Formats: sequence, C-alpha cells, structure tokens
Amino acid sequence: MSVFASLVEHLADLLQPLFGAFAAAAAIVLFTAFVRLLVHPLSRAAARGQRARAELQPKIAELRRRYGRNPERLQEAVLELHAREKVSPLSGCLPSLFQLPAFFLLYHLFSSETIGGRPNELLGHELFAAPLGGRWADALGEGGPLGGPGLVYAGLFALVALVAVFGYRLTKRTMAANAAPAAAGGDGGEQVPGMAAVTRVMPFMSFLTLITVAVVPLAAALYMVTSTTWSVVERAVLYR
Repeated sequence: MSVFASLVEHLADLLQPLFGAFAAAAAIVLFTAFVRLLVHPLSRAAARGQRARAELQPKIAELRRRYGRNPERLQEAVLELHAREKVSPLSGCLPSLFQLPAFFLLYHLFSSETIGGRPNELLGHELFAAPLGGRWADALGEGGPLGGPGLVYAGLFALVALVAVFGYRLTKRTMAANAAPAAAGGDGGEQVPGMAAVTRVMPFMSFLTLITVAVVPLAAALYMVTSTTWSVVERAVLYR
C-alpha cells in the first residue's frame, strides 16, 4: 500500500501544473485509463469470442434438434462444442475480473487513515469541495444534496446514468444481433451453465455503478465512473 500511495502521490505531483488542486483526482482518472489499456487485449479477445459464439449458433441449433429430449446430454454437447472450437462462453467477464485488484487497492488506500505507519496525506485531496476519501453520506451530512460535495456527487450520478442508458441500449442491440443466427436456426439459446443468468443481467451492469458510487470513497467512485465510461465506449468501437 505504501508503494501504491507513493505512486499516486508522484503522479499527482506530475499533474499539478495542469490540474492544480484537482491533480490527485486527475491522477486517479489517468491511473484508471492505464489499467484499462492493460486490460484492452482481453476486451478485444472478448469481442472476438462473442462473434465466435454467434457463429456457433447454427451448430448449437443442430445439437438441440439431436439431443432436445436429453437436457444433460445437450448441455454436455454444447460445452464440448465450445471446447473444440476454443470459444469460452464466459470470456466477456475476464476484463471486469482483472480490474478488481486495482479497484480494491484504491478503495483501501482512500479508506485508510494511515499508510505504512504514517498519516495518509492523500485523504487531504479534493475534487472541487468533495474529499477523495469521503462518501456520498458524508457529503449529504456536510451540506445536503445542494452543498458543494453533494453537487459533485450529483454530477457523477448524472454522468453514470447517461453512460448506463447508452450502455444498456448498446448491449441490448449487440445481444439482439448475436441472437439473430440462433433465431434463424430455430435455437432457443445456448445451454451453458449460468449463461442465461449472465445474459439477463448483462444489460443492467452499467447501472450497478450508480450503487457503487454512492457507497465507496470518492476516489474509488472516480475509478468506477471512468472505467464504466471506458467500457461503454470500448464496446461501441469493438462491437460495431
């Protein structure tokens, strides 16, 4: 944690001439962008995997016709098909999973009063009037929803809502396009364990950021807002 805190502090110092008092917040956004660049190859692989899964739908339709009366054998055959074609049905989850360590690092860093036995100086940084170590409940307690910190959160909520609506429409459109081969082949859907639940939840994932922003330190909220925005823009480019 001391090393990570030092990294954020040095990055904030480098950005100080450009962003002044907002340098620490800018450092978090830049750090998030760096993490997303590292994860980008996984996102590209997930996009290729989604297109490959769509191309498998006619074969899955044939398996359904062959094993429709034996659900266990159908499920086994579908999994064998994915393994044979080297297509992972859950590859789209990998980019999110690989970002979790960075998120938890920021969460812990801006939730700790001391780092390495010394006072955590990062907690003194702010985004406008909102401390990076504070939460939405703190902002409401200090000045209400129309106070300085409350307005910062209101802006974040508005941004997340806008991005979430765009992401919802994009995900629904992508899922509908990928479902077209299945409909053409008379297939009711891939019989992969847990896939149906993932498919139902996926369009709403961006809205979960609203809940996260409300309960985590502002620094971690900035990470989530930046990462969610990046994800939606990335999907719009990769799945066009």
